[in-house]
Amino acid sequence: MVHIRELVNLAIESKKNAYTPYSNFKVGAALLTKEGKIYTGCNIESASYSPTNCAERTAFFKAVSEGERNFEAIAIAGGYDDENADFCYPCGVCRQVMAEFCSSETFKIIIVKDRDNYKEYLFKDIFPHSFGPSDLN
Repeated sequence: MVHIRELVNLAIESKKNAYTPYSNFKVGAALLTKEGKIYTGCNIESASYSPTNCAERTAFFKAVSEGERNFEAIAIAGGYDDENADFCYPCGVCRQVMAEFCSSETFKIIIVKDRDNYKEYLFKDIFPHSFGPSDLN
């Protein structure tokens, strides 16, 4: 069983791979599948901004592209540097991607400030009344 601390540490480590020449704001994410596999991601910026991809979506897209569909938790860490890190919540687009693949009742989102300070939420608590696949039935 993967411990929350492992996800926290991997999210922090994933920030090192961020490509952020324009904002210098680095974000890392560690996504846990229900089978215990972890996919990491970082934010990747583009000079034209629109194609920029968030760390959370990078992790999800890596996992989904390899056939994963069942997710348990994600840890997200962000900031300009480790000394000035703060709690970094997922953007609306990332929340919408989570709504596509995650249970609002059980999926956990861990918002990381540093290795010792993080907050844990259920998806339904940070994105109530989300629009998802069941709304199209």
